[in-house]
Amino acid sequence: MNSAMDSLPIDMSHPAVRDYLALVRLQVLTPLSLLINIAAVLVCAVVMNPSIGTISKIFPTSLTPSFPVISVYVAAMYLGQIGFCVLLVLARKPETKNTLTKGVGTWIVFANWVMAFWAVAWVFKWFLTSVILQGILLILLLFCNISLLTYHAPTTKRPLDMALIHAPLRFFFVLQFGLMFPLALFVYLGLTYTPVYDGTPIDYEKYAWPGFGVVFGTNLVSLLVIVLRRDIVWCVAATWICISIWTLRPKPQAVYITVLIFTIIHPLGLIAGYIHAHFYSRSEVENGNVENGNVALPGDEHPGLRTIHPSNEPRSTPRDGEGRAREFDAEAVWGS
Repeated sequence: MNSAMDSLPIDMSHPAVRDYLALVRLQVLTPLSLLINIAAVLVCAVVMNPSIGTISKIFPTSLTPSFPVISVYVAAMYLGQIGFCVLLVLARKPETKNTLTKGVGTWIVFANWVMAFWAVAWVFKWFLTSVILQGILLILLLFCNISLLTYHAPTTKRPLDMALIHAPLRFFFVLQFGLMFPLALFVYLGLTYTPVYDGTPIDYEKYAWPGFGVVFGTNLVSLLVIVLRRDIVWCVAATWICISIWTLRPKPQAVYITVLIFTIIHPLGLIAGYIHAHFYSRSEVENGNVENGNVALPGDEHPGLRTIHPSNEPRSTPRDGEGRAREFDAEAVWGS
């Protein structure tokens, strides 16, 4: 294969050729990995017995979400990834292609495969494998999102990039960060309740504080991101996960109250972030510290950079103390 490629009259080391091949590779591998991901999750959720939802019922935790609510979340995430695959084919702008090949790259391909393997491990009760796979998935998506935000930041000039690249990957990451990885870890560590079907009450306060620590910590991080970055996608994702947790009851009181409060705080934090940004930029303009899009700090003007405008007016004649013109004494000036 390599010899055949080398025989082609194309410079394979040229950056444009490499970028083109990287895009073609993603156009093939990404839809395939997404198809495997969706098929594996659907089979394990609908066909297999026990299914993904059944395992969650057999091993309930303080973080277990409502299956219908989280299913809608996952469906929205998959729909966004389908749009991502369409954009891979239809992208024409160099900036968009650069974001797809260098910002996302094969991170999303590996993430989809890992998600598919996790679904199989979960229904077969391989909980240690499930935790490891969720950890790998979390790391993959973390690096992918950091790469996107650092080198290919979302911009309103390319709304399709925001909707079909940044949003699906952010949704995918927040799902693992805020729910899936902690949930798999809780099940593996045995922080579960034994389901009782004879009407005997279950002590749901047994593992309340580990659950509280997880939901408080993850949602606090989410709130900071939402306020500081004014991230609408993260706000929707984090709020959705909170709703999925408190809609499945009973829950420990500490967990239930925490996710209920953050369901309200996340949107308020987003609004507060936008209000602060609006008034801060407005005050900068009013104070004259913003000039042509740049912030002019007080004291920046160096004396040596001041422009001295020459005057066309004649030099004023020296005058005496009473304002009358006086003549120069040449000998006094130059000496006798």
